[in-house]
Amino acid sequence: MNKPLLSLAESKALRGIAILGIILHNYCHFLGFAVKENEYTFTAAKPMQLLDRITSLNPDLFVHIMSFFGHYGVPVFLFISGFGLVVKYEQKTPQPVRPLPFIGYHYLKLLRLMVLGYVAFAAVSCLLPHGYRGYTAGNVVAQLLMYINLLPDPDHIIKPGPYWFFGLMLQLYIVYRLALYRRTSWLTVALIAVCWVTQSVFAPETKADVDALNRIRYNFIGGMLPFGAGVLYARHGRSLKTQAYAAIAAVSAVAVFAGSFFFQAWLWVPLFVVTGAVATVKLVPEKALAPCVWFGAISSALFVVHPLTREVIIRLSYHGYVYTGLALYMAASIALAWLFKIAFRYIPKPVLKQ
Repeated sequence: MNKPLLSLAESKALRGIAILGIILHNYCHFLGFAVKENEYTFTAAKPMQLLDRITSLNPDLFVHIMSFFGHYGVPVFLFISGFGLVVKYEQKTPQPVRPLPFIGYHYLKLLRLMVLGYVAFAAVSCLLPHGYRGYTAGNVVAQLLMYINLLPDPDHIIKPGPYWFFGLMLQLYIVYRLALYRRTSWLTVALIAVCWVTQSVFAPETKADVDALNRIRYNFIGGMLPFGAGVLYARHGRSLKTQAYAAIAAVSAVAVFAGSFFFQAWLWVPLFVVTGAVATVKLVPEKALAPCVWFGAISSALFVVHPLTREVIIRLSYHGYVYTGLALYMAASIALAWLFKIAFRYIPKPVLKQ
C-alpha cells in the first residue's frame, strides 16, 4: 500500500500551524503599535515597517511578526481543504456525487460549526460596552446563508471578522463541485491563472482599485491559488527526499519574506507559504510535531471561539499588559474550544445523500 502524500498526523499538524498563526494574528494586529498585515490589499510601507522592527531588534518583534504574517494560516487551511476534497471524493469515493447534495452537505457542515460561535459573539457584543452593534437583520441573514462576502464593505459588516472564512469556503466548495470535480487538472491551472490575472490588474496605490481588490479578495478569487494547489498536489504530488524538502522549505521562506515587498510577488506568497508549511512538517519528526497535531485536533473549535475570547480579553493588552493579555487569550481560547467541542456533539451532523 502506497504511503499517503500527507499522513493524518501531518494534516493535523498543518491545521495546528495554521490555527496558531490565525488566532495569534487576530489578536496581535489589533494592538495599535503592531505592524499591520497586507491581507486583502497591498501597502508597500507595511513590509518596510516590519523590516525596520526586525533590523532594530524591537522588543515586541513577536507581536509584529504574528500581526504581519499570521493571517497566512488561511492559505494553509485552503490548501488542506482542496487536498482533502480530492482524496475523499475523487480517490476514495467511486460513485459520482451530485452537485446539490454536495453543496448542501458542506453548507450544513459549515453552519453547524459556525452557529454556536456566532450567537455567543453576538451576545457578548451586546453585553460589553465596546461591543459591535451592527447586527442588522440583513447582515445576520447574509452571514447565516454565507453570502455576506459578496456584499459591499465586507471589512465592516462581517462580525466577527474571521467568519469571512465560512463564506469563502462555501464558494470554494461550489467552485470545486461545479468546475473542478473529476475534470482535467488543466482546468484548475486555468482557474488559478484567471484569478491571478483578475487581481494583478489593480493598482495598489489607487483608492478605487484598492477598494475593488479588497472586495474581491474576500471571495474565492483571492483563495483560489492555495486551494487549487491543494487539488493539484492531491492529484499529482510525489513524496520527495529529505534534502528536497529542506531546499523547498528554505526557498519558500525566502520567497515569502522577499515577496512581501512587491505587489505582483505578494499575490504568489500564499503558494510559498503552503510549500514551506508542507516541507516543514515533512522535515520535523512526528514526535516533535505532537503539539501542532494537538492544536490541529481542536483547530475548528479554536477558529470559532477565538474572536469571542479576544473581544473580552484584549482590553488588558490595550492597557499595557500586552503579553499577559496574550497569554490569557490563548489559555481561554483553548479552554473554550474544548467546551465547544463537547457542545458540537449535541448538534446533529449533516448526512451526504447520494
